[in-house]
Order: sequence, then structure tokens, then C-alpha cells
Amino acid sequence: MNLDTAVQYLTGVGPIMAKKLQTLGITTISDLLYYFPFRYQDFSEIRPISQIKIGQNNCLAGTIKAIQTSRSWQKKVAVTEALVSDQTGSIRVVWFNQPFLSKNLQIGDFICLAGLVKLGKKDIFLSSPIYEKMSSEKELLTLGRLSPVYTETPGITSRFLRNLIKPLLDNLINQATEFLPAQISQENNFLPLGQALRQIHFPETLALAAQAKQRFAFEKLFLVELSVLQARLRVAQQKAPAIMLNAELMRKFTDSLSFTLTDAQRKCAWQILKDMEKPCPMSRLLEGDVGSGKTVVAIMAALNSVKAGWQAALMAPTEILAKQHFYQAAVLLRPFKIRIALLTGKEDQIISQKLGWQTKDGWRPETIEISRSKILERTKKGEIDLLIGTHTLIQDKVKFGKLGLVIVDEQHRFGIAQRAKLCQTSKTGHLLLPHLLSMTATPIPRTLALTIYGDLDLSLIDEMPKGRKEIITKVIAPSERKEAYDFIRQQVKGDNRVFVICPRIEGQTPPQLGAGSDPTRWSEAKAVKVEYEKLSQEVFPNLKVGMLHGKMKPKEKEKIMRDFKSGKIEVLVATTVIEVGVDIPKATLMLVEGAERFGLAQLHQLRGRVGRADRQSYCFLFTESASSQTRQRISAIIKAKNGFELAEKDLAIRGPGCLIGKKQWGLPDLVMANLTDLTLVEKTRETAKQILQQSPSLKNYPILAFKVQIFEKQLHLE
Repeated sequence: MNLDTAVQYLTGVGPIMAKKLQTLGITTISDLLYYFPFRYQDFSEIRPISQIKIGQNNCLAGTIKAIQTSRSWQKKVAVTEALVSDQTGSIRVVWFNQPFLSKNLQIGDFICLAGLVKLGKKDIFLSSPIYEKMSSEKELLTLGRLSPVYTETPGITSRFLRNLIKPLLDNLINQATEFLPAQISQENNFLPLGQALRQIHFPETLALAAQAKQRFAFEKLFLVELSVLQARLRVAQQKAPAIMLNAELMRKFTDSLSFTLTDAQRKCAWQILKDMEKPCPMSRLLEGDVGSGKTVVAIMAALNSVKAGWQAALMAPTEILAKQHFYQAAVLLRPFKIRIALLTGKEDQIISQKLGWQTKDGWRPETIEISRSKILERTKKGEIDLLIGTHTLIQDKVKFGKLGLVIVDEQHRFGIAQRAKLCQTSKTGHLLLPHLLSMTATPIPRTLALTIYGDLDLSLIDEMPKGRKEIITKVIAPSERKEAYDFIRQQVKGDNRVFVICPRIEGQTPPQLGAGSDPTRWSEAKAVKVEYEKLSQEVFPNLKVGMLHGKMKPKEKEKIMRDFKSGKIEVLVATTVIEVGVDIPKATLMLVEGAERFGLAQLHQLRGRVGRADRQSYCFLFTESASSQTRQRISAIIKAKNGFELAEKDLAIRGPGCLIGKKQWGLPDLVMANLTDLTLVEKTRETAKQILQQSPSLKNYPILAFKVQIFEKQLHLE
């Protein structure tokens, strides 16, 4: 048996319990050893019976002098009573509804007990305590010590985990391989690995438990830092097209715009364009608050690439957003005769430069439906300059003739392997990786910028376009709902549009779903339908109400968004499908139902769908939760001036999982817990830099290199 052995082969586990352990992320013995407790119960003080305290939890040890089970006459409940004595006295012990105890415990057994001491009619007694038998051969695992408490799941208790882990620490601890370089352990005064594992599971003192936890927190963050810094090094060693900045072209582009770029947009465009002049691939994250104008900066980079003879690709997370980028790019690039196509998996189109028409909202390009094979063929020949789409762009069938730039919207993980799929071989035989520009409206706190985004350079648009009015945000109490609905009617009367956002219905059981169906989407669609029926039939029978959710077909979604923009729909009931990037200039009111169910960053994203023009806009938050955390979070969104303040606040209140999604990143709990510790993050980053300076490929540290390789797969950096 070794650390890679499946847990199902451990005594007391088997296939059924192994499946339950798997829900906690435990499949091997190694997983079990690294499944750490989140707190400890202090049962270390064993009091003599004569010194126990009434009304408090007490831990005591003694011998069973008598034990029996009977039924209470009134409630017909099994009552097990025992008399336990030590050298200082005796106490009555009572358990309810546990008749098996009179078989498990015998007169003469020496046991340790912990529980609440109560005052009865005749005497004091120990009420329903936990217990553990004591013997000279067996160490106590729960009582008489600091007892580890683990995250549990039905069928898997902390007691069960303690009984599994203790023998492993006794028998297999020597197989755990130390991968931290010796100088790092010495400089930081870390406990040796074996001792740290013992002290984190069964600590002698809380100070030693904290010391062990600090070591493992450093260890995991150190692996994150090495992974992202090595990813940077790997990218820096690759070749990329050196695309020179065409200053005259950029001046013509900015002159063609109907608005003036902010200083922050100009600065970010300059950083990106200068980065692309280098013969190694750019890896840059363009970060900007909702509505700060990231897309126009990305389009500048695409135009510069195309006019230098290279193709560009723009990948969006949803079909709605891909389509919006498609039309936006067509309008912005109209004077420059750029060949633009859309590829989403559901419908494929190409822009006709000759056709189009003027509307009251500006020029609208004409699109031509084209077969997928035609788009793929023209892309391969280099006859499409800018290809816009969803994740379909990185499918094997999509080949570019000469790709110079990949723009990825709201999907930050786009590693070398994915870029290599799209890459171009140069005349010298070198593989040319395209430059990468990733965009996000999710504000990234400094600790996250230094860890999981550490392989990307950051460009920050920290300024909003002139003329934008601050969105007025209010919490609406249930008693004020009627006034809020009256306000919606006023907004619609003024030729404005209104969003109503629904969270998914919790606890709903979806019907029998087909293969590949998403129960979350079903629940969201159900919530939207319920709200839509209520608003369209009861509340706003005289207004044009529409609905939008993730289960609709792309053409259906597109028509609804078009109708909403034109005014054929005045109030749109939707899910968070509109959270990212959707641009409706006349939308002035965002009403969010169940606001407590959304994170701060998500609420901020939703709020950013209104106030896109110069009209005064509002965000109404409906919540029925009175919890202090909800009040704290809602107060933060009202007070915060921008998304960056909010992200730091959300990180502090709810932890990193709310911003990055634990499942998305595959990060261990210990890393997630310490992503708020800036001092520790900076320390591990500095240490990782020093190690990589000594040995960039980690060949001097083979065990560490192997660990990093495994960890990179978890972080999707390979």
C-alpha cells in the first residue's frame, strides 16, 4: 500500500464509502492525508469529576460502574443511563434514543466523555456526551486532546475521517516526499513534512497546528506562483510575429470615432501595441470597469494586426456577446474595409462591406449568411481578416492562414496549447504563436493579480468615458414594491428600457432532462417564466414585456435583444445571460430580484448593463434577506465608486471563490483561503522568482518540477 492507493482498499471503506469520499475530493491515500481539518475542538483538559462545572461542556475520564437502557413512560424514548466514577467522585450519564450503547459499553470499561453538565431534579448529570473507550494500547483520537473537525458529507463524519487518517500517519508518513527545497524550509523555519502532517491532523497545541497550516499554505501558494511564472517563461521563449505600431493608421481610426478616447484607453492601447512589436508572444489582460471601453481598445489592436498583414480572432463567452462584438466591429472598422466573419456553432455570417443602411441609432451593417465550410476555407486562405465567435474558434477544423492576434473576452485561461492550435509556422520553420489579449470587466484584487493571473501582464482602464452619470443604486424593501413598479412605468413613458433580473429558483427539481442538459439553466428559465407571466399579465398588462433565458435558441435571443433595443419590448425579464457585455444605450433601470443570491462582482456587472449613454440610470435591488452579510454586501455596492473597490470588498466578505470560481480553477481549499493574504502571496512569489532564477526549468529540483507539472494541469496552464 502506498500514497497512490485508492481509498476504497482501506479497512472500513469499500466501494460505497469510497464514492462518498470522492464527493469531498478524496480518491487516494495521498488525498486523505492532505484533507485538512478546518477547525479543532479543545477536549484537552480532562477534569476530575469533583471539579466539573454545571452549565458548561466538560471532558472527564472514568470507569463505568453501572449501565442500563429503559423506555421513558411518557415519550416512549429509549433512555440509556450509566454511572461513571473516578478517584474523586461519580456522575450520572444520560443518552437519549441510543439503545445500542448498553451493548457497546460494559461495566468496567474505562472511557473518556465530553458533553454538557446539567442540573437535574435530584442530581447533576452529563447529557448525551460523546465518548471514546480508553486503553493502554490505543491512543485517543477525539477526546483528551485537540480534536480535528473536517468538512463532512452525508455518511462521512469527522470521527470516521479521524479513524482513517491516524493509522496512515503512523504507517505511511515516511512515503510523503518533501518537495520544498531545503533552504526554503530552513529560512522559514517550517516543520518537516512528516511532523507538519501529524500536527495539522492531531496537533499537540494550537500553536503547532498554526505552524503546520502556515507551512502548507506557503507550499500550495508556492506551487501556484511557480506554475504561473513558468508559464510566463515558456511564452517568453516562443516566437511571435513582430507587428509594428502603425501610428498613422491609429490616428485615422481615432479620428473616425464619434467619441473621444479617454487617457486610460490611450495608455492601454499604447501598452498593447508596443507589446505586439516584440518577437515573443504578448500575454496581456485588459482590465476595465463595466462600460469603460475595452472593446474599442481591442479593436485598435486587431486593426493594427490586420493592416500589417496578419489575421485576428475574437472569442466571446456567449453567442449574444459574439454577435454584439461582430456588429460593433463592423461599425467601428467600416472605413477600413476589413473582412469580418462570425462563427458561433449555431449560425455563421459574414459582413458585406457594400451593403448596410443608416438608422436613427447609426449605421447598421448588412450581414450575409454563409456556409461554415466557406468561412473555414476563406479563413484558412487568409481571406477573413477578423474572425469573431465563441469557443468554436479553437476547434480542430478552424485553421488560420496567418493569425497574429487572439482576443479573448471574459475567459482568462488561454494557454500555449490552445494558442498552438491556431498558430502559424514562419518561413524559417519556427512556430509563431499569436499574441494574446484577454479582456475582463471582473475587477481583479492585487492578491489574485499576483497568483492565478500572474502569467499575464495587466493593462488597466481606470477611467470612465466623459458624460457618464453615476448609476443611482437603491435597496427596495418588500413594502416599496408598488412604488418601484410605478417608477418602471415612468421610465418606459420616457422611451427608456428596463431590465428585470431573476435568480434561479432554488430547490426546484427539474423534470427528466435529456443528455447534456443543464439543471441550472432549467431552473433559471423556470424563474424567468414565472416572473414574466406575473409582470406581463398582472403588473404591466399595458407594457410590452419580453423574456430572455439561456435555454432559448440563438436566433430567438437575437430577435429579443433587437426588439428590446428598438422598443418593441420595453421591459425585459432575463437571467444573468445579460450579465456580460450586452449594450442597450436606452436601458436606464436594472431591477434585480433576490439580490442576496448574487455576488458583489456579479451585481456590479448586472448594474453595468444600464447607464451606457448620457441618461440618468438606476439599479433597484430587491432582497428579503435580513442577514448581516447581506446587509454588509448590499451596503458595499451602494457605497463603492467602482468595481475595483467592490472586488476587494467581495474578496474580504465571501472569499476568492466568489470572484474566480473554485471549480473553474481547481484550486485546493488552502490556496483559496490564503488568496486574501497579500503578505504571504508576495512572499511566495518572491521565493518562486529566486528559485526560477537559479534553475528556470527546475532541473535542479526534480521532485519540485514534478509537483509543479501536476499542479499546472489543475490550473489549466499547460
